[in-house]
Amino acid sequence: MNKINTFNELHSTEDLLFLGNAWDQLSALALEKAGFKAIGTTSFGIARSLGFTDGENIDFDSHLKIIKRIADSVKIPVSADIEAGYGEDMDTIVSNVLRTADAGVAGINIEDSLKKQMGLKEVEQHSRLLSKMRTELDRTGFEGFYINARIDTYLQKEHPLLETIDRAKAYAESGASGIFVPGLSADEEIKEIVFHVNAPLNILSLPGLTNGTKLKELGVKRFSFGNALSDKMISLLEMNAAHLLEYSDTAHLYEK
Repeated sequence: MNKINTFNELHSTEDLLFLGNAWDQLSALALEKAGFKAIGTTSFGIARSLGFTDGENIDFDSHLKIIKRIADSVKIPVSADIEAGYGEDMDTIVSNVLRTADAGVAGINIEDSLKKQMGLKEVEQHSRLLSKMRTELDRTGFEGFYINARIDTYLQKEHPLLETIDRAKAYAESGASGIFVPGLSADEEIKEIVFHVNAPLNILSLPGLTNGTKLKELGVKRFSFGNALSDKMISLLEMNAAHLLEYSDTAHLYEK
């Protein structure tokens, strides 16, 4: 069974898919060694590791090389976070999706946020994009490639529930395999989206939203932590570097 099929099956079992988020080969290998069944890249973590802020500030070729290195380094499926697709027009974005699939990943996250200004893409516009992605992926031998449609209503809207449901339904009907709603946290709203949308729901970990067992009971199928682990590792690195310089002593590096 290839990685695309494996990745799809991980969304259809009784279990919650707890996705580990990696930003380089080392983190991907560590997550695989720990026992994670699949990995998602974090665009935020990748950008920060290269000295950039998130938001498509790396050129796509550089980003894709890191994604490919991660996919090549592990035996488990990898889903690539390609933000809004790194393009201003549909053809460029679809081309980038195909290049990402060709890099050996089993799926992508693609968001409906505008990159050069606040706001979201029109539902019909983004639905057409998703539909064209699915058509071209199927045509080029990537049947079943997992398109996780990220919906940014909870990051930008004051009362986002109804619009989120409408967008999720439209995206699923246009070829999305699942939906991802960062910022969604209220139990009742999670249950409403699960009830109304016929696609697996991915939730992003937040302070106070950390228990995968509880999310599974609410109907969530996939749980990820985004850049939280990479932030933790960078903070640890900065703290230890400051300690070394302040005390001119390396003893703490050898403490267990």
